[in-house]
This record gives sequence, structure tokens and C-alpha cells, in this order.
Amino acid sequence: MMLRSICLFIAIFVSGFSGLAQIVTTTQAPGRQMPEQKVVLLRNARVIDGTGAAPREHVSLLLRDGKIEQIGGAEMVAPAGAQVRDLIGKTVLPGLISAHSHLGLIVDDAESSASGYTRENVTAQLKQYERYGVTAILSLGLNRDLVFVLRDEQQAGRLGGASIFTAGRGIGVPEGAPPLPAATDQIFRPASVKEARSDVDEMAAQRVDIIKIWVDKLHGNVPEMAPGIYKAVIDEAHKRHVRVAAHVYSLDDAKQLVADGVDVLAHSVRDQLVDDAFVRSMKQHNVWYVPTFTVDESAYIYAENPAFMKTPFFQQAAGPKLMAKFGVPGYAEKIKQDPQTAQHQKDFEIAQQNLKKLFDAGVRVGFGTDSGALPGRIPGFAEHHELVLMVRAGLSPLQAITAATGENAKLLHASDRGTIAVGERADLLVLDADPLVDIGNTQRIFAVYHDGHNIIDLPSRAK
Repeated sequence: MMLRSICLFIAIFVSGFSGLAQIVTTTQAPGRQMPEQKVVLLRNARVIDGTGAAPREHVSLLLRDGKIEQIGGAEMVAPAGAQVRDLIGKTVLPGLISAHSHLGLIVDDAESSASGYTRENVTAQLKQYERYGVTAILSLGLNRDLVFVLRDEQQAGRLGGASIFTAGRGIGVPEGAPPLPAATDQIFRPASVKEARSDVDEMAAQRVDIIKIWVDKLHGNVPEMAPGIYKAVIDEAHKRHVRVAAHVYSLDDAKQLVADGVDVLAHSVRDQLVDDAFVRSMKQHNVWYVPTFTVDESAYIYAENPAFMKTPFFQQAAGPKLMAKFGVPGYAEKIKQDPQTAQHQKDFEIAQQNLKKLFDAGVRVGFGTDSGALPGRIPGFAEHHELVLMVRAGLSPLQAITAATGENAKLLHASDRGTIAVGERADLLVLDADPLVDIGNTQRIFAVYHDGHNIIDLPSRAK
């Protein structure tokens, strides 16, 4: 007898790659309440707290009612009835936060779709982020208004998956960026300043967390957003006490956006190396910089058949349909012969250098991937791989992890998460190995706690 309410997902990691050893998720009716909270004592772990501080050894964490209630040493006494888990040899860090992801734009991780923004598809993606230890995401544009319904259900405790932050629909350009298949109710494309201000007012009334604009002529192939439009968006958003994040590619556009008051650059500058004047301007205006290396690397890396593609950690996230695409005869050769491949490789290398220069200069660096925007930008996996790419760019593992946890919480103005401290949400990623020794160890997942629930072994977790 099939129980439609239960979907069993088991991934057993081999060859020392233990992440997500067993994952169970369920589907529940939207009105069903979350299971009763357990009191949990996580004892004797190494803790990376998300603040950038050095790790602490032999730390115990008491979780109650979805919060971190107490932090102490290995000798901490468990309250009566508490579940105790000995984590000696394991590392605990805050759940990862992505400040640039997308929902409902791909189906089965394999196909772009203008009709994919459904409850079923979006909640499945939220669950995939969550079981990979990404406990919160900012869905940065191209959202149907369904996102506000789902956000409200989450906040009422009726829906699981990664916690939703959202930019609503976002503001693009008629006949221009973003060049993604999307229904008309997923994005605004104002043709005038008046329309742009009205679109901002509508999103502000929906309590978006940020407003997204696309400023990119896509190598001269499409019209670019006029400065008058994006200046009006920034001005109107700030009047409504909402910040603005910009999709950007070129240094010239980035300079003008920063001068005009944008709050977040949601991609790397990739057309050229940044100069000292831009660095000073970023610092002066306190603008956040989110690298999203996955954007360019995902366009060509799978044709190179890297070692990570052979791991269950990758394959489970990619899913059978996308894996089948990678295996089609001639796929690798097609990518290698595509004239855009060389451009993506060049853009990636410039982005790597720019991150290092900006970070070393003290620019505020966040963390995001553009996961979920296109096939190959894989929810959950992309976030762990982005950490690897940030380290490759020259950041230390601790610096990359801090960007993806405590710093991103600041970027989102989410003061209740991102660090391990008393009173913070119990959003935790428990690893079998130390990621400061090898950043790839974030993929060796032992457990994921979200709002105090261990989503790996809790069969009553709401979908």
C-alpha cells in the first residue's frame, strides 16, 4: 500500500564521503502543524560559530523550542528527557545561508520552465536546499506571488524546507534581461519611470526583503535598463525602507549603480579587473558584494567531468534527468566548441581575482550561487561548491564559511540566525570532518538541524 504522504530519500555516502547518510522527508497538508519540539543536547563538538572567530573544541549546545538555549563544555548536564547526541570528532557550524538563489525556474533540476513555479516544485526545491544544510535562501527575483503564501506558511510553522527570504518578482527590462523563461506574473518589466515606481510600491506592500533589478546588456545582445529607471527604483525603494540588489556584469555599470545608491551587487564584476576607485566607492557606500562563481563555472565545468561529478553528494542533488543530459554522447564536445565557453572561462577567472582584491580591501562580501536559475546551478550542491570556489579565489575556509553564515545573516538583516549563540535559531550543520582542514568537508554531512529539528532523521518533518 502506497502512502502518498511519505517520500523516502536515502543517500549512503561511500569512500569516506559520508554526507547525508540517511535522509527522510515527508509531505503534509499545508494546515498540519510542525511536530512537537524535542530538547536536544549536542555534546562535545568542535564549533565554528559563524562570527569569524577561531573554532572552539569540546563544546555542548542545548537546543529547545527551536533555539540555542545554552552553550557550555563537554561536562554540560542534560535536562530530564533530553535527547543526547555525542558529537566528539564532529564539527558544528551554522546552517548555510544563500543570498542569491532562485525558486521554481527549473523542473527536475534539468529543464528551464515558464510554468515551473508551482507549490509542488518550489517546496521540493526548498527541501533539497534544507537537506544539504542550506537552511535559508533569498529567492532573488522571478517569483510568483505564491512565494508570499509559502513564506507565511513557514512563519506559521506549517511548512518546512529552507526558510524563504524573497525579492518578489523583481524588475527587468522589456525585451532584455533577465533572458529566462518566465510567466508574465513572475517579473515586472516597466517601460517608464512611473511604472517602475509603481512596481516598487507593489512589492514593498508585499513585504519583500529586497528588490532586484537587472542591469546587463548581455554582451550587447539586448537592451539594457536605462539609468533613469534604476535610479527611480533605488529612490522609491529607499523611500519605502527597502534595499535594492542589482544583477550586474560590467565594471562601468557597477560603478554607476554604487554611486546611485544600490545596496547589493548580486554578481561579480567580470568584464575587467576592478580598480582602486571602485574599491573605495564600495567601502564608502557600504555596498555588499556577492560573487556567485557558480554562474560562469557551471556553463562549462560538467564537460570536463570533474571528480566531484562521481560522488553521490553531487549525483543526488543533480538528479537522474540532469545526469542523463551530462551523459549524452557529444555533450562534452558541444560545450567545448561553444564560443560562449571561452567567455565564461575568462569571466570566471576575472571574478576570482576581483573577489580576492575586494575582500582583502575590506569590502563586505556575502555568499550566493544563483542556484535554481538554470540547469547546472544545482540547489544545495551549488552552495557547498561555491565555498570551494571562494577558497580557490584566495579566501581561507573560515572566511568563506563566515561569509555564508554570519555575514549573510547581516546582509539579509536576519539577526536571529547565522551564528551559534544563545538565543539564536537552532539552524545547524553537523559535519563528520573539519572544513577548516579541507573546505570540501562541508559536504560530509552528518546531520542538519533546522529550527531545532533534525531533518535527516525526523520522519514527521513537514514538507
